[in-house]
Amino acid sequence: MPEALLDTGENDALPIYGNPGHLARRLHQIAVSIFLNETQDFGITPVQFASLTVIKAFPGVDQRSLARMIAFDRSTIGDVVIRLEKKGLLERREGKDRRIKSLFITEAGDTMLAELGEPVRRFQRTLLEPLSEGEQLIFRYLLHKLVNQNNELSRVPLELL
Repeated sequence: MPEALLDTGENDALPIYGNPGHLARRLHQIAVSIFLNETQDFGITPVQFASLTVIKAFPGVDQRSLARMIAFDRSTIGDVVIRLEKKGLLERREGKDRRIKSLFITEAGDTMLAELGEPVRRFQRTLLEPLSEGEQLIFRYLLHKLVNQNNELSRVPLELL
């Protein structure tokens, strides 16, 4: 077994460097950086990408439901929707309740999602590249397990509709 796998962080310069929470935050920073690098020609953030993906899958979804489906803060999702609307990637329409807007992906948004396919795949490959295929499967399994079993502890739990 490689020695790095046995390192529990005890030999780190600072104890925090081996802390799972710190490592999760660092991995998030790295993932966002790689995503933005791979998708720089599109000017889209990971949250905007997730939003477009959900809106495409669930045409007419409202902002509150969108926020729950991507586990994002309800008060901030409005800014995300406004930015996507200004870019011409989605449109808001009045629903049965005029206070609640339904979200729909535009043709430009649909085209962008299609064009983002390869850059997003490159992002995934780059992020996971240090791991063997077997380690990637284990890593994904463990990430799913941690996220799913701790979902209710989140300030913004994921809610599937």
